[in-house]
Amino acid sequence: MKNVLLALGAGLLFNAAAHAQDHDRLWDAVSGDHRNAADMARNEYRNPYQTLLFMGVKADDTVVEIFPGTGWYTGILAPYLRDDGQLIAAGYPRGDNASDFMRRLNATYDELLASDPVYDSVEVTELTIGGEGTLAPSGSVDMILDFRNAHNWLQNDPERMLGKWYDALKPGGIVGIVDHRMDPSMEAGNGYIHEQTLIEVMEDNGFRYVARSNINANPQDTRNHPGGVWNLPPNVRDVPADQRHHYLAIGESDRLTMKFVKQ
Repeated sequence: MKNVLLALGAGLLFNAAAHAQDHDRLWDAVSGDHRNAADMARNEYRNPYQTLLFMGVKADDTVVEIFPGTGWYTGILAPYLRDDGQLIAAGYPRGDNASDFMRRLNATYDELLASDPVYDSVEVTELTIGGEGTLAPSGSVDMILDFRNAHNWLQNDPERMLGKWYDALKPGGIVGIVDHRMDPSMEAGNGYIHEQTLIEVMEDNGFRYVARSNINANPQDTRNHPGGVWNLPPNVRDVPADQRHHYLAIGESDRLTMKFVKQ
């Protein structure tokens, strides 16, 4: 019995040390000088350190980032996973069917990957909003992270999209989602979604709801802006000059932060 207790104690100490090391590496990735000032300034609203701790991503995980955009979260995940894990960026299509918007976004993302050695291990794959494409070999992924994309793919073919996720994930694999959150008493739209809708769609497609967090909540967001969520920073789209101060004072959107597991 004594040997069993010693072994258990050693295992707990090892796990605690591993977690502490992961936390240190994550903080280094968040605060690294490879990130530009504009991206760093958005930490206030996107809370990457706390968000990724909540999701439970480990430095030796294989992680798929869905539609990484210009690479804001790639700037953190790439260096964090570089030595022991793998980051797979499931970006927009690059073929003849790609729109001008997709081409510009892909070009910006490629420039980021070429800008610093911390990105040299990122693997790029292609995915459509309708869920067409190949993420990763079946059963090879520990975690899928989706930042502010659910409001798009929920309106297209969520069954196909989530089927791709389900196939790529290992048994017990995690999905972490952040998106613009609509108040339950208000009609979803204009970029905002209901938490309960997301839970129902995920659970209809083989995932179990695990937890939610208010890490990315913003109680100043009234969610009833004329141009939807895009009136808020960082876009401040179609906002008259004399109203910009109002939307800048609100800050970025109120966001749900949720975690699911492959059943």
